[in-house]
Amino acid sequence: MSEYRFESPVKQIPYSQQRVYAKLSNLSYLGDYTDMLEDLPQDKVKIEELHFDESSVSCSVSPIGKVELRIVERDDPKLVKYQATTSPIPLTLWAQILPTAVEACKIKLTLSTELNFFMKGMLQKPLKEGLDKIAEVLASVPY
Repeated sequence: MSEYRFESPVKQIPYSQQRVYAKLSNLSYLGDYTDMLEDLPQDKVKIEELHFDESSVSCSVSPIGKVELRIVERDDPKLVKYQATTSPIPLTLWAQILPTAVEACKIKLTLSTELNFFMKGMLQKPLKEGLDKIAEVLASVPY
């Protein structure tokens, strides 16, 4: 098993760093925006059955399976770190939020996992595509 990291593109968000952090550090706020995910193209990676509460999110990700992420670290206002409590593979996801102006910031997501060579070949592309979709949704949410 080797550790692999995947990074999303940096996304610009027209809201303050503090407002974005407040929503990402209390996931129950994001439950109102699950329909935004349905509007994204889902050719190879499908994210369904999203459920949010204050400190966790769960969903079904095809072809990976059931995934639940729980907040394990908060560094107000610049970082929220999530770790998989339910997943066929170990996952850690963190969102870095940096200010670009008084009412604007940028976000980058990083996903870390441990995979063997065979699993890397199967999951590398779906993991990257899923991460990019999540970043796109987070950049579109009205904070």
